[in-house]
Amino acid sequence: MSAPTHSAPRPGYPAQLLTVTGHALGQLVRSPSHSRRAEAARKLARHSLWLSAVGAAAVIALMLAFDLTEIQLMPARGTPSLWPIRILTDFGKDEYVLSVLGVALVIVALIAAGLHGTRRTLLLGLGTRLQFLFLSVALSVFVGEILKFLIGRGRPFVGGKADPFNFIPFEGSGAYASLPSGHAITAFALAFAVSALWPRLRVFMFTYAIVILLTRLVLLAHHPSDVTAGALVGIVGAMTVRYWFAARRLAFAIRADGTIVPLPGPVTARLKRVARGASAP
Repeated sequence: MSAPTHSAPRPGYPAQLLTVTGHALGQLVRSPSHSRRAEAARKLARHSLWLSAVGAAAVIALMLAFDLTEIQLMPARGTPSLWPIRILTDFGKDEYVLSVLGVALVIVALIAAGLHGTRRTLLLGLGTRLQFLFLSVALSVFVGEILKFLIGRGRPFVGGKADPFNFIPFEGSGAYASLPSGHAITAFALAFAVSALWPRLRVFMFTYAIVILLTRLVLLAHHPSDVTAGALVGIVGAMTVRYWFAARRLAFAIRADGTIVPLPGPVTARLKRVARGASAP
């Protein structure tokens, strides 16, 4: 009889949870390694500058020619019949969106810590994509909060009259936090991020973002130029996070021309390998 062999005991669940968490955080701050990241950075810079120029021109044009007219056409703030719109607009609230994504990340980490092998790999792949969604929204919202404080634009009818040029920079209160719209930032950052990972959802996600944008106008929470600026901040913020992930080979690949494309999810990639194996002679 051969002598019994003793395998090393597996680390306990707390140690596994620390390992999963450390891996998830570590991959975000590791040095970029993609050989085509320079091409992607140049493309990001071009697209960001182009979007910013067009967006700034649109914001100024709306401010000069349309903001005053639009807010005067909207129903009075607090109109009882608008209660469905007040419910709908909360689907673009940054606290709610980030909370849902954050809880999803925690659940993934807790479950992955108890798994091993392929199942853990598959779940961690989903976790990386959730990290991308969370950071796309979080970075965009953070930039938006800084801009709100610096610009200090009054919300519609703050001060008692319709004045689209009511600015008190560095005021810091909610009444003077109109530009850019936080809901528009959140909705468009999320829409771009989800579409970047799963392009087939693009129409659905940008329809959601436009609906959120419209609710802010109907509720007199923002001027048209505010939501336009918010959409711009959200898209550029999510584009920046997408580049950060692609440069580290996380969830995205970079083509020769610098175009960033989503990598197949772990489940999809595994199904493709199985299909190729089944079709092999």
